Amino acid sequence: MKLVDLRRLTVKKRLRIRFPLSNGMECMLNEQGVAQVPALRAVPAFNLEDELAAVQEFVVEQVVSGSEKTKPKPQSCTRQELASMLATGVAGEGGHEDHDE
Repeated sequence: MKLVDLRRLTVKKRLRIRFPLSNGMECMLNEQGVAQVPALRAVPAFNLEDELAAVQEFVVEQVVSGSEKTKPKPQSCTRQELASMLATGVAGEGGHEDHDE
């Protein structure tokens, strides 16, 4: 599982995915596919791709427009569950990039 795969999933499925970093910070991939580390105040001394390789627990949140009452609750999922979501997403799109022919 690579960071680019998670970024693609967040955009296609309108998700936010959060995961902890080894230094105690948290990374969030938003629905635009942008990785953010809110607590970061200087140039990082870590590589997000390397950090992702060690993560076993993720928090996945569906992004919906509308009232807070209908908003689904964030769900915790394991690395294997997220990998299966990625596999389902790739299978659903035919395994190739979207492009005009």
